[in-house]
Amino acid sequence: MVALQQRAIDVAASSATPWSALPGCRSGPHVAGGPSPPAYFIHHRLLRGDQRTARHRTIGRGWDCERAPITLACMAVKMFELLWWRPKRLEKQFAEQGIGGPPYRFFLGCLREMVSMTLEASSKPMMPQTSHNILPRVLPFYHHWKNIYGSTFLIWFGPTARLTVADPDLIREIFLSRSDVFERYESHPLVRQLEGEGLVSLRGEKWAHHRKILTPTFHSENLKQRVDQLLIPFIGRTVMDMAEKLPAVPGVEVEIDVSEWFQTVTEDAITRTAFGRSYDDGKAIFRLQSQQMEFAADAFRKVFIPGYRFLPTKKNTDSWKLEKEIKRSLIRLIGRRKEQPSGEAKDLLGLMINAASGPGARLRAPTTPSSAVTCSAAAPITVRDIVEECKTFFFAGKQTTSSLLTWATVLLSMHQEWQERARAEVLCVCGPLDIPSRDQLAKLKTLGMILNETLRLYPPAVATIRRAKEEVKLGGRRIPRGTELLIPIVAVHHDAALWGEDAAEFNPARFADGASRAARHPTAFIPFGLGARMCIGQNLALLEAKLTLAIILRRFAFRLAPSYIHAPTALVLLHPQHGAPVLFRSLGSHL
Repeated sequence: MVALQQRAIDVAASSATPWSALPGCRSGPHVAGGPSPPAYFIHHRLLRGDQRTARHRTIGRGWDCERAPITLACMAVKMFELLWWRPKRLEKQFAEQGIGGPPYRFFLGCLREMVSMTLEASSKPMMPQTSHNILPRVLPFYHHWKNIYGSTFLIWFGPTARLTVADPDLIREIFLSRSDVFERYESHPLVRQLEGEGLVSLRGEKWAHHRKILTPTFHSENLKQRVDQLLIPFIGRTVMDMAEKLPAVPGVEVEIDVSEWFQTVTEDAITRTAFGRSYDDGKAIFRLQSQQMEFAADAFRKVFIPGYRFLPTKKNTDSWKLEKEIKRSLIRLIGRRKEQPSGEAKDLLGLMINAASGPGARLRAPTTPSSAVTCSAAAPITVRDIVEECKTFFFAGKQTTSSLLTWATVLLSMHQEWQERARAEVLCVCGPLDIPSRDQLAKLKTLGMILNETLRLYPPAVATIRRAKEEVKLGGRRIPRGTELLIPIVAVHHDAALWGEDAAEFNPARFADGASRAARHPTAFIPFGLGARMCIGQNLALLEAKLTLAIILRRFAFRLAPSYIHAPTALVLLHPQHGAPVLFRSLGSHL
């Protein structure tokens, strides 16, 4: 086999030189400076056109027939290298460094076992219903193999090697000291459709350029102004309006699925931050994006078939139409915003447009999604970039915050003593005010502890993945180029060695001295990531969640509905598999 591989390489390397000199040959024209064609073929160049053409066609066909088996052999060798030799070679290299794992299986790797364990775990709810030990359910394959191979082991996502890393020292090295070597891996196509190709998905110089542009939107001073002038009044009013739709008769309970209910609050907040004074236009666009997310989420629940998303099925064509309408609407909005007096940009869209049309830059009236917003920077901003950033901002902001609010409400419903403590704090700090101020929100320490404990037990993203751009040493071990590193966030958050024997219990008091001192290692708490790629909107998400819960706690007592089934599951982000029905009871005159 090795001799065949070498022969194929030798033939392929030499096949493009003398034969490429033949007019009419499929290998192309002769390259200047290359070897001259043999004399035999020079002689044939003197023949009549008809004879020459016919002869060369015959030679070309003969050459194609001779080359075909060799080409197929090369392809077979290459495929065997990718699907067997390389994985087995990597498996041996890691084993020699003391890293084990389930054996690689041809083509599929560990996928069959991973899918089987995931389906088995999601087929039944957690028992008991008050348990917070969610690791065996949301990452069952990690939980299973960790008990066999330890916290650092090798798994195979098809022919791709993934090394699990749960050591906080190594995590710190990956995200901080060696972040230039470990890049974010390319997401699943369906995930990219959900999150857009914005800041979350970008890599390299383009990511750094976009991060620099977007950071002012979330800078503390800019955020304070938006919080005081826009977000607190608007979000507060939204929550109040939702609350007022519930019966205000004391003692009467109303069942609400909070996993759906909180979507409205987060959608309004993220629209205001993204579009500011163009809120109404942005709201309409994000409604379309919500429909698009439903299509993508539905596809993600099914078995992934490569290329299926390109087939003209009804759902695919509907999704394509939505995508075109979203892009057209955003492009029209960008054009209108450019024509308006700019002033000082306070929202995401304004900052992006200003960055693309500042000194030395020019924003052309776009006619297609790929029309450029020319910029003097090395990495210009395009209309497509702005469209994708808006999509990313909507997905990440809406889903992350609604997940946090959902699980916080579920936890407070389970643990009534902490609900009472949080309510007492809200009433003491905020007094009779329906909508707390920014300064009052900052004083709600107990509520902040509850939110942090929620993020620890139920992080929106249960894991994250990085990819080694080059061969690198990590913890004294050699990591080959292209190896993916799986950081199981939920496993780190539930590690008894880091959090104590009560790691699987709800205990917000562990955050009394702040997040950095809550565990035995400062890198043990990473719900928003770490380092340069830490979630840019984490402060906004926490403020929005605290404001929403403060308003609800002041007006309602709540508990889990009898129909609630405790079944956390990870579909892109962590969410309740069967919804989160909660019974709300108005406190009315008891305040």
